[in-house]
Amino acid sequence: MPEKGVWDVIIVGGGPAGSTTARYAAEGGLKVLVVDGRDPIGSPLQCGELVPTNDEMRRLCPNVPEMDDLFQTPDKAISLITKKMHIVPPNKKALVFDFGGMVLNRVAHDEALVDLAKESGAEFKVGARVESVEENKIILRSGEEIEGKIIVGAGGHNDPVRKKYWDIETLNIPVKFVLMDGDFSDSLELHFGSVAPGGYAWMFPKKGGANIGLGIQRKLSKGRSLNEYTEDFISNYEGNISFKGAGSLPMSGAIDSFVKGNKLLVGDSAGMVLPSNGAGITIAMIGGRIAGQVISEHFNNGTSLNEYGKIWEKQMGKVMRNSKRSFMIGSIIFRLPDWILNLMFNRFLKGFIWRAVTCRKMFWII
Repeated sequence: MPEKGVWDVIIVGGGPAGSTTARYAAEGGLKVLVVDGRDPIGSPLQCGELVPTNDEMRRLCPNVPEMDDLFQTPDKAISLITKKMHIVPPNKKALVFDFGGMVLNRVAHDEALVDLAKESGAEFKVGARVESVEENKIILRSGEEIEGKIIVGAGGHNDPVRKKYWDIETLNIPVKFVLMDGDFSDSLELHFGSVAPGGYAWMFPKKGGANIGLGIQRKLSKGRSLNEYTEDFISNYEGNISFKGAGSLPMSGAIDSFVKGNKLLVGDSAGMVLPSNGAGITIAMIGGRIAGQVISEHFNNGTSLNEYGKIWEKQMGKVMRNSKRSFMIGSIIFRLPDWILNLMFNRFLKGFIWRAVTCRKMFWII
């Protein structure tokens, strides 16, 4: 416990956003506590496990500095490194793109982020669920109260800090997936069309298996359930299912303001997911580093916490706006019948499609 029992920073949620915020805030000499209901953090798995390589991230997010310092992914957390991505329309005639990806062992990845935060001096309280947030205190379900000068919500779209202090609604896309043991190609696959209305399906190969799943917009699902879509898609692959998981992705883009008084949001709770492709792990870590560094500067030099949003805009504003635009256009296009999508997925529009997926301006065909 810190002196006088008051932490400089309490972070609710120890995923990529929370652990990264903790790491950089603690590097500034602050007393940081991360509270998470899971034990261990990272389990159960809730995502497709794909992140770009650091070199790919430099191309995708050119205004983000020092990628190698931020993304220190250990070998034990990488299941497979891929070089190709297949964008697959309903007729299965894929468009193939160069793309450096790392398919993670996500639990090991999140544990490594926790270790980095601990090495910087942050402390963790796991298996402790937050019941409520009251001004400078978080109250656990056990009844324990913990006080902090700054409270950070990093607990996803249902984060208690967000629920209490931010009156916002976002579009959340439900996802279901499996881990399947077997032999798969070494290329990433994204499938579009009626296979996953309003979203996409994926097959991300791993060592000795794959992460396979999809997300949909329920309003476009024509009365069919997410389970039905998932089962139909998974049936295209052969192998033994070793794990079944589910989650939800906020797809409205970053919220307007990340700061209210001494409260901050980061990661999924702040909408830090790229709507056009669902990327959230690396984006949450970018936000976490900015938040942690600004909080440190706030304590040490009196910097306004509002610098958090300003720095985010410089580093990620253009990428996020392009991604939101692509998602909105895609939501219209993917209402079209499969036969029209088949016609649109051609070599003449290949550059247009790739720019949309990778969050660049769409109306520049290459």
